Amino acid sequence: MWVPSDDEIRALHERHAPSEAVFDLVWTHCRIVWRIAEQLLPRAGTPVDAALVRAGCLLHDIGVYRLYDATGTLDHAGYVRHGLLGHELLREAGLPEVVCRFCSCHTGVGITRDDVARQRLPIPPGDYVAVSEEERLVMYADKFHSKSSPPRFVPAGAYERAVRRFGDDKAELFAAMVRRYGEPDLAALAAEYRHRIG
Repeated sequence: MWVPSDDEIRALHERHAPSEAVFDLVWTHCRIVWRIAEQLLPRAGTPVDAALVRAGCLLHDIGVYRLYDATGTLDHAGYVRHGLLGHELLREAGLPEVVCRFCSCHTGVGITRDDVARQRLPIPPGDYVAVSEEERLVMYADKFHSKSSPPRFVPAGAYERAVRRFGDDKAELFAAMVRRYGEPDLAALAAEYRHRIG
């Protein structure tokens, strides 16, 4: 199976980013998510393809670029679509399905067919949930950094409180991941990237 190199992944980001500022925001976030996942790899408990996790981290948010219009405005209301848009972008680029899935299966702690219907989400009905250990690691690592303005690191407790608004079951799914993988060390990354925690 072909897993793209860092240079190939960066070139994809550069090709699709609508501006230098948006590229910097998304690419930096993706690199941070990899740094977090890298800490978590030894805690997986089962054999994990580290190269695949790295590619998944570096590509999971590439669909965000397709949410910007010609004026550079982000479609916040349709943000939940970014995973499917990324999956589509990577498929068009010829990447294998196992890599494309990192985009469509990382949002929240997973989006189910029931979530799509109940929340009236603007995406096709379906289950967009992490299945493989590699997908779960990328999804989990992503929860600890936000591209908010300004970008910030998110402690586990803060994310669990935030995800609870989508249901106690979502908070429990996240809490189970915390018990399984533990919490990453965010302090050193926060100092390195100069993003606050919280």
